[in-house]
Amino acid sequence: MEEYILKIFAKSITRYFDAVADGGAVLGTPYLGSENESAGLGFSAVIGISGTYRGNIYYTATREKLNALLPALGETHPDDTLCAELVGEITNTISGNAREQLGGGFMISTPFILEGRPLSVHTAKNTALYVLPVTWRNHASRVLIAIQKDVDAATPDSESR
Repeated sequence: MEEYILKIFAKSITRYFDAVADGGAVLGTPYLGSENESAGLGFSAVIGISGTYRGNIYYTATREKLNALLPALGETHPDDTLCAELVGEITNTISGNAREQLGGGFMISTPFILEGRPLSVHTAKNTALYVLPVTWRNHASRVLIAIQKDVDAATPDSESR
């Protein structure tokens, strides 16, 4: 995966927290993860990517982080259902923001919500998994990015030839 894609997701994450929670998201150093590492933090969502890119985007956060974030969205009585909905919304929003930069060929699926640990991370064959740690008000979360350019996908340039 190219470095610019990680930068797009980093900007997408900070953009989300700027809009929803008046900022405060601190990004850690991205690192190369593996399918075997324990990635789940309590609530997770995964979005499938297809089109000119393929793979998955995961967002995982602790219940405490989601409970702290829900009042910023007007929810005064956080519960597990709202936490699950929020983790899906965050995943969808950051993937949608990335789509703005990567173009219409970056097609995203509906989020699939997972609760509990461990989170089984599945990547497409020969696709690296990058983990981007995110801290907000001392609460941890992670964005896991496992996408690659699909060399077999038709692009507007290749269709006109």
